[in-house]
Amino acid sequence: MDMFNKVTSFLQQALETREPSINLLDSFVDHWKAITNYYIETTDESRPVKQTDIPWRLRQMLDILVYEETQQGEETGPCMEYLLQHKILETLCTLGKAQYPPGMSQQVMLFFSKVLSQIQKPVLHLINVYRPVQKLIHLCGLPDSMTETEESQFLFAVCTRVKKDPYVLNYILEITKDSQKRCSSASDEAVEEGCSGASSPERAPSPASPSSSTASSCSARSGAHPSSSPQTATGIIPVLMHLGKSQKSRVVLRSMESLLLLVSLPQEDTGHLLAEGTPLCHLLAQRLTELYCLIPSSLDPADIHSYSGAQWRDQFTQDSPEESQSFPGSETVHRFFCFLDYCSQLTKEAPRVLGVKIARAIHLQWLEGVIQPHLLQMSEVGILVHTALLSCSVRHIRSPALLEELVQFLLGSDTHCEQPQDTHTHILRYRLIEHCNHISDEISITTLRLFEELLQKPSKSILTNLVLRNLEKRSYRLPGSGVTDERHGVESDVLEESEELEEDPFFTDMYEDSELGGQEPLLTLPSVRERHNPSAHTQVADIVNSFLCLVPQEAKTSHLVQGAGYDTYVQDAHKLVATVSYSAKTTETNPATDFYEGHFLQILFDRIARILEQPYELNLQVTSVLSKLAVFPHAHLHEYLLDPYISLSPGARSLFSTLVRVIGDLMQRIQHIQNVTDKLMMIRRQLMGLEEETMVDHVTLLKGVIVLEEFCKELAAIAFVKLPIEEQ
Repeated sequence: MDMFNKVTSFLQQALETREPSINLLDSFVDHWKAITNYYIETTDESRPVKQTDIPWRLRQMLDILVYEETQQGEETGPCMEYLLQHKILETLCTLGKAQYPPGMSQQVMLFFSKVLSQIQKPVLHLINVYRPVQKLIHLCGLPDSMTETEESQFLFAVCTRVKKDPYVLNYILEITKDSQKRCSSASDEAVEEGCSGASSPERAPSPASPSSSTASSCSARSGAHPSSSPQTATGIIPVLMHLGKSQKSRVVLRSMESLLLLVSLPQEDTGHLLAEGTPLCHLLAQRLTELYCLIPSSLDPADIHSYSGAQWRDQFTQDSPEESQSFPGSETVHRFFCFLDYCSQLTKEAPRVLGVKIARAIHLQWLEGVIQPHLLQMSEVGILVHTALLSCSVRHIRSPALLEELVQFLLGSDTHCEQPQDTHTHILRYRLIEHCNHISDEISITTLRLFEELLQKPSKSILTNLVLRNLEKRSYRLPGSGVTDERHGVESDVLEESEELEEDPFFTDMYEDSELGGQEPLLTLPSVRERHNPSAHTQVADIVNSFLCLVPQEAKTSHLVQGAGYDTYVQDAHKLVATVSYSAKTTETNPATDFYEGHFLQILFDRIARILEQPYELNLQVTSVLSKLAVFPHAHLHEYLLDPYISLSPGARSLFSTLVRVIGDLMQRIQHIQNVTDKLMMIRRQLMGLEEETMVDHVTLLKGVIVLEEFCKELAAIAFVKLPIEEQ
């Protein structure tokens, strides 16, 4: 190697001290003739190219071209003209294809890569450059290739050049009207097969694979199409997708970076070219589907929920994954979510027309073709695993276009008020919401987590679809029950009596039937006179105290434990409120409209009404979703969830009225439990890890009471943070 450096240095000095216009060309021609003479004179066809002087002479030719460019300025030098006129690149491409001498293709690809990366002037638009480049691209991505590393470097150089000179993209893609029609036809056919589940898998899974049955069924639904196979597909896009499946991480990284360079070209016409003239969208969706189908169906949903995820470049780092990220099947999960993150970045950086097309292909092939059948199946195990994976997927999607397709898939696009009989308008939405009330507590918890993830995404259509469209007319209020409150854009009650709370039979009976006869009521509502025209501070205090005083004193235990006070929820509420934003026009009440809270809130209210009978983990998830809803700064939603004093229309219920009835039920039940406060305290300490768990009667009820108390404190804190207070 030292000898080579000395020879190179000597040649460089010689070139610099002689007349460049003549001697550079002579040297360049001499090197090229020496290469061609090798093929005339040699008789040993098995001699590897590295044992010849061909690699050295190619490097000298490159050095001459680079040096010449620095000396010539804007004009094309004689050496470059010689290379173009004598079609040297074309000849090299032919020699590389013949693999003579053995290993020649690697040397050719390295030479092409360096020419494209080191020559500064635009050259890819020249026919004697882009034609050989096209031919060399066709030699990449072949089955059992031994030159993947050189191929990935060459393609990266091509894409880097295209990024610098976007107008040459058309030369590289080789798009014709016929090829564009074929791409469109193949994509449409794959979509139809993906939705019908009639396609056969492109590649049979290994019998030894633990997920072979899952992979087989997924592949059958994914719409794999023969045209996407690297053996039949041509062009730089299919080749890059093929190299992205290499066992060499460096090759995979280079191919993904190359594709990102092409996709991130900002011009809309290049985006349209990639979307309509190449199989890019179909191949990306197909690869994502393939990786998803490799995930074993025997995964533990708890492992999926604990998976924190990763960015797509993380799979190429040398750092070992965290121990918490390692579980049976974690490698396949990690590969899938890395590629999902990659697709998310592609759609985010691509021109809009291309990003939308990629997201749509993913919708049709992965979401509809694979996910939907699993979510609609009868197997509880299948529903559980795929809902957990979908929930994790929602958390990882960062692209607005991909998120929009995901929302369309899960919820549809309806914006009109729901009706109780709307069970088949969007079957998947209906089934998912029903799963929140599933006989299996695990499925209910997992599906609620999915909706919680959705509510944290920056999409107004999610909140509108699930909740707001049913509240926009405010038909939950008793007509004529209030006047407009200018601060909130909603009405304040002016009734002379509190019809909803103070006359609720459950609400009053809990004092009359209490064994604590003669004791003052545990929840004192402000009188109507106190409620109207008070200061802002009084209004907030009334609302906050209404939630804080809901749970009767003998059922409260948080004040007996350090660090479990209301103030901690206020701090959390400040953070939550700061992370969300929502603005929408409000409308006036329509008295003629019967109120229906919608399927989603109906299920949530039904669940919260059973808080004393449900498992602790399920109660935590239900209250978590409701808290997420309560945080949104929308006037109608705030009023419906956090205003204890609204007068409800006949048959309507609010979150507060539902909680009031739960309290009535609670008062009836705790009368039959001896030392209820002591038992609640013991359960609370066990839940906090301060005591070992022991057998206690009524444990489900007692844990429900603790969750109820904490939930009321959380709602009070959210109301406190959201409502304006003068001189706070």
